[in-house]
Amino acid sequence: MGKKSAAAAALVLSGALLATGCSSDGGSGSGPGKTGGGTAPAPSASASGGPAQGTDDGPASAAAYRKWGLKPLPAAPAPPAEKPVKAKPGEVPVISDIPTKEKVVFVTFDDGAEKDPRFVEMMRDLKIPFTMFLTDAAISANMGYFKPLQQLGNAIQNHTLTHPNMRTESGAQQQHQICGQQEKLTKEYGKAPRLFRPPYGNWNEATRAAAKECGIQSIVLWRESMQIQNMQYQRGDKKLHPGDIILAHFRGKSELKGHTMTEMTANMLRHIQEQGFAVARLEDYV
Repeated sequence: MGKKSAAAAALVLSGALLATGCSSDGGSGSGPGKTGGGTAPAPSASASGGPAQGTDDGPASAAAYRKWGLKPLPAAPAPPAEKPVKAKPGEVPVISDIPTKEKVVFVTFDDGAEKDPRFVEMMRDLKIPFTMFLTDAAISANMGYFKPLQQLGNAIQNHTLTHPNMRTESGAQQQHQICGQQEKLTKEYGKAPRLFRPPYGNWNEATRAAAKECGIQSIVLWRESMQIQNMQYQRGDKKLHPGDIILAHFRGKSELKGHTMTEMTANMLRHIQEQGFAVARLEDYV
């Protein structure tokens, strides 16, 4: 994709996401056709093979949290010896939360349209583990931005080539969207994604079949969606629950009504800290 076409595609994608939101009503809840879904302790490395996350109870970490106007999060427990997400033989599971009694949640960021250097600084300071679900149309003009985030131990996963509603695509088109992005992400970042998030949370059995053909091991939805200051909860009690997956986005001031991505992320971490949860690495559980 040339620079002009990549920029045009990103502009179209940004407008579509602004108009509809990646977390549309069609994908944020449980129902027919879909299934509803901190800081790791030093010195051990994560089960996903990434660098170990730093402890959050030392002076340096406390100072880092203060720098961003935050209180430290609890340290996450050690990754489970056996991953709790199970699948039937030959089946790709669809999850929106992780079966665990530990008071942990999982942070994910979608798309990749915003590329704020301050966010890299924030994540380097705070050592919060998170997962990136990236769309080619949003990242192709500057794929290098995400490499420092990956080097911190955060995995890059699949979110299609052009961010379509998968339910409106044929099986062949869905396979092109997923396999095409697998190829691009593997080539650029050196590791094939294991997880896939369908845009808007919309999927059908053709999506599951395409994901399997492309080497995907799990389809990942979410339980909460982070807006600018508040979270949207799927459950009526409007609280986090152990194992919840939280959806956020790489979005800038135009989508966040003048606020920055770091401000949005700080607000999300406050909600997590106030409810007493740690943040764990999703790939250690799936």
